[in-house]
Amino acid sequence: MAAARLWRLGRPRSAALSSSAAAGASPEGLTVRRQAGGVRNIILSNPRRRNALSLAMLQSLRADLLHDVKSKDLRVIIISAEGPVFCSGHDLKELSSEDDVKHHSLVFEICAEVMTLIQKLPVPVIAKVNGLATAAGCQLVASCDIAVASEKSQFATPGVNIGLFCSTPAVALGRSLPRKVALEMLFTGEPLSAQEALMHGLVSKVVPEDKLDEETRKISQKICESSKSILALGKATFYRQITQDLDTAYKMTTQVMVDNLTLKDGQEGIEAFIQKRKPVWSHSQDQKK
Repeated sequence: MAAARLWRLGRPRSAALSSSAAAGASPEGLTVRRQAGGVRNIILSNPRRRNALSLAMLQSLRADLLHDVKSKDLRVIIISAEGPVFCSGHDLKELSSEDDVKHHSLVFEICAEVMTLIQKLPVPVIAKVNGLATAAGCQLVASCDIAVASEKSQFATPGVNIGLFCSTPAVALGRSLPRKVALEMLFTGEPLSAQEALMHGLVSKVVPEDKLDEETRKISQKICESSKSILALGKATFYRQITQDLDTAYKMTTQVMVDNLTLKDGQEGIEAFIQKRKPVWSHSQDQKK
């Protein structure tokens, strides 16, 4: 069935799903993973290094994202950070001339893999930002499906100021912001305030710092009320159609909606609405018999 094929296309490859990340903290203590009630919290936990995306941090984040991702118990992922800096981008010490080109390539390849993985996961990913997000840290925010920020948060791509243009962050920024806004950030390195980021679409909501946890929890709980399989289908379809021309997008999504109706959860939701009851989701890709 087309809907099931599309959902599978959006998933990470099965080989990657066998992540051996241990529950709790990563071996290096760079990230912390906690999960309860369908919500997985991944916390960047290296504030001393401004939560820089070192190779080890990227590998730890990738493992936390992939851990048991097919489980029906996982419904949404929240990425947050310890300390006043959400994420400062790449660890510049790893990008010095002391390391060879192969190492530099590996850092950027793993980073690109993590950023694209976020949009391929079958669950929504929320960035919970309370502080400064720069360069690849700003890229991480832009790559998430939803971003909630505190009023004190700022977003910048200052690589140009140190001679390393933020070319890979530009990929995510250019798909989240109007071109002229993204290019001003990239050309000047000047930060956007949280309200500016909201106005231009880099973040979904801006709230007072003391309301950040509550607002993010509210969004994640609302997501958990829906069918995982339907959300997975919808997310994969959204990212597929956004790159297509209008006619192709409508043709593809029309077929997906027809296929959606053949799914067990598709029919369960409609029947529950008609019968004025809460749906009982299977969270599976099974068709209605």
